[in-house]
Amino acid sequence: MSTLPTAAPRHPAEADAAEHVSVDLAEQSVRELNAALHDPAATATRWTVTHPRGLHSIAVGVDREVRVDVEGHVGYYFGGMNKHATLTVSGSAGQGLAENIMSGRVHVHGDASQSAAATGRGGLVVIDGNASARCGISMKGVDIVVGGSVGHMSAFMAQAGRMVVCGDAGESLGDSIYEARLYVKGSVASLGTDCVEKQMRDEHRRELAGLLQAAGRTESPEEFRRYGSARRLYHFTADNSKAY
Repeated sequence: MSTLPTAAPRHPAEADAAEHVSVDLAEQSVRELNAALHDPAATATRWTVTHPRGLHSIAVGVDREVRVDVEGHVGYYFGGMNKHATLTVSGSAGQGLAENIMSGRVHVHGDASQSAAATGRGGLVVIDGNASARCGISMKGVDIVVGGSVGHMSAFMAQAGRMVVCGDAGESLGDSIYEARLYVKGSVASLGTDCVEKQMRDEHRRELAGLLQAAGRTESPEEFRRYGSARRLYHFTADNSKAY
């Protein structure tokens, strides 16, 4: 394992393709780390980041197949706009985790603050603990698996993708939802406007089983209920005016 020196960081292109690069954020900046991860000439495919200390915007905008393991807690916007990379946090994450993720995988072994995977377009986001309010807000194709519970207004205006909640869901789940599919094992405090419970068919059980397996979960699909759009808000009608 090699370490990028503090005084004169080695150009990532000099690293062997099989090299495991370690970056200590107590000695180097997030800007230096992100610049190395973004460098098109870089060949290292495995990175370990130590002493993150809740710093913001770590591993943002990574656009290649690389694994980044962060040992500790991260701050706002970790893994934002991720594409292709596999990012893992051995701790908890602040607001905006994996915001606008395009593809790849972001896995947090602890909890996540507000707006996890907001506007995500693809990829998989796994949160082993709880997620705060607005998890999956305006999701556009991302898959989200939360091992614990989610806060209020989660999946607000969720357009596409799947969200799995292995705990409970807060108030106004799926408010103004479009075509995203929500699976909740525990209780739901309340459903948002135009979100309803739907029949759990075999196709949904198979889909859910795949998501649980991908996230490393052991729950059974039989334990979950499915929620989605009643499709009353797609077009304004006077009959539904009180729902707006």
